[in-house]
Amino acid sequence: MKLSKEEYDKLNQQVSPKSRLLTDCLWAFFVGGSICLVGEVLRVFYLSRGFILTDASALTSVTLVVLSAVLTSLGWYQKLASRAGAGTLVPITGFANAVVSPAIEYRVEGLVTGVGAKMFVIAGPVIVWGMLASIVWGVVYYFLRPMLGG
Repeated sequence: MKLSKEEYDKLNQQVSPKSRLLTDCLWAFFVGGSICLVGEVLRVFYLSRGFILTDASALTSVTLVVLSAVLTSLGWYQKLASRAGAGTLVPITGFANAVVSPAIEYRVEGLVTGVGAKMFVIAGPVIVWGMLASIVWGVVYYFLRPMLGG
């Protein structure tokens, strides 16, 4: 069956769900903001316990990653993500979810060929391109630093 571009667009519009852009944006905003608020509460809690700022920040990140991993393993994070979309992807919790989800999905294939091989299927490219970008920007900064007065 050969379809023209116009026929394909019309068919696609008929079967595609209608986007609730405003509602989706509000969910993403409030859920993402709530995750960040939890992070800030954790940071203040760790600071109140006598940790220095860098340690409190590191503990906050670790706590958010662990919470995300636990919520992912319980199946709750995915339910939240289905409503909030990018609101759950952008913070560090989204990265933790991207690592834990494939690990859980492929655990039946074993620790090495399942969990070990598939754990970074989603997060791996982010790590690779993030490292590459940091190297490139580090080199650029190294050569621009004398011109910037640093």
